[in-house]
Amino acid sequence: MAKFFEVTVEVVVATLKNGKDKKVKEIYLVDAMSVTEAEARVVKDFKDVSIDYKVVGAKESRILRVIE
Repeated sequence: MAKFFEVTVEVVVATLKNGKDKKVKEIYLVDAMSVTEAEARVVKDFKDVSIDYKVVGAKESRILRVIE
């Protein structure tokens, strides 16, 4: 049975005039066996992207299955 995890990533989208970064939190649904694996998959997915990001959280999702 598949397990799904919600991984929250904080992404820098712009730099404001006062020098502070504008950040947005994005949530990704990941099919993985553990929280560690879910975080690793997100980091691997962001590897080729040239934006600043930080994984700020991960938790098991209540989603039972994805119907395609």
